[in-house]
Amino acid sequence: MPHKSPTKLTRREALLITTQTLAATALTGHVAAAEPKSTRTIPAVPGKLKIDWRRREKDGDTFRVIEETVTWEASETAIIICDMWSDHPCKMAAVRVSRIAPRMNEVISLARDHGVAIIHAPSGGTDFYEDTPYRKRMKDARPAKPPVPIKGWCYFDEKHEGPWPIVDDVKRADAKVSGCDDPVPIDHPDFDRHEHPAIQIIGYDGVSANGQEIYNFLEQEGRKNIVLMGVHTNMCVLGRPFGIRQQKYLGKNVVLCRDLTDGLYDPRDPPFVSHARGVELVIEHIEKYWCPSILGESLTKVILGTAGPQ
Repeated sequence: MPHKSPTKLTRREALLITTQTLAATALTGHVAAAEPKSTRTIPAVPGKLKIDWRRREKDGDTFRVIEETVTWEASETAIIICDMWSDHPCKMAAVRVSRIAPRMNEVISLARDHGVAIIHAPSGGTDFYEDTPYRKRMKDARPAKPPVPIKGWCYFDEKHEGPWPIVDDVKRADAKVSGCDDPVPIDHPDFDRHEHPAIQIIGYDGVSANGQEIYNFLEQEGRKNIVLMGVHTNMCVLGRPFGIRQQKYLGKNVVLCRDLTDGLYDPRDPPFVSHARGVELVIEHIEKYWCPSILGESLTKVILGTAGPQ
């Protein structure tokens, strides 16, 4: 009987190989369809944050304080740092920013290590970072259509929130900003809008104050939990196109970091309380009508056993 060449297949053998190849191709295609390639640029690492938040709920003619604990995935969380400039036209405000900045840097550094995204938003100062990878990262984020328009400024929403708790629209002397508690405010037209030097921009961080750019980045990176920190609580933190009001309109799960913020309020104006109490009143207003508040400590560590293989 003649010897069969090892390269020559019978019709049955060829049909079997073809069937197996088609089956493998179909299976591979099914897996690829079930697991589409991620759009993320920041590694989505495991780890759960234990978020202790405080909110206020209407109870008759008053509000009661509710403290709750929720769990967030670090890989679904982002911090937005609002207007932590190197200087400010109100010099008392500038001193408070310098006081907050080192602790803020510590919190975002620890959060970053656990996979939280960090966005630096020094409004009017992003041009200083135009040639950096941090600006490029934000500009290159994949476009996403928001569910509602992103506004240039989100003003007081009388349909959504109750009476404003402080008077913060008074300008004294030559001040160009209201709510300044300098004894004799003066105009400082050329103040430095770089982010405060105590706050480091590094790694996968982004720099933008553009509401659409920030929304694009949040969607691309799968970030639904948003923490606002920075200044000023009663103005930019609420009203900017990336601020608390806009994040709520967009359907994000937003909170205020209450120990890493400050307000523009002058005790010479109603309700004639200390500056510290004036800021607290604004925080309480946010807790009543917009979102819970947290302490920075909640962002610095993940729950034991949630960060990966044990």
